[in-house]
Amino acid sequence: MKIILDSTIKCPKCLHEKKEVMPTDSCQFFYECEKCKVVLRPLSGDCCVFCSYGSVKCPSKQNI
Repeated sequence: MKIILDSTIKCPKCLHEKKEVMPTDSCQFFYECEKCKVVLRPLSGDCCVFCSYGSVKCPSKQNI
């Protein structure tokens, strides 16, 4: 199975979207929206901001 590394994060506050490359060696716990500057954190039960706000789950979740 091929791992997808590109994910578009959508800010829940201002709805700004940005395509980002996910790290393959760790989860990303914080992400600052470049438009409104809010710092996103994973929602309860999610391991990282990509699982909570991204268009694609993080690489560790894609392996499941």
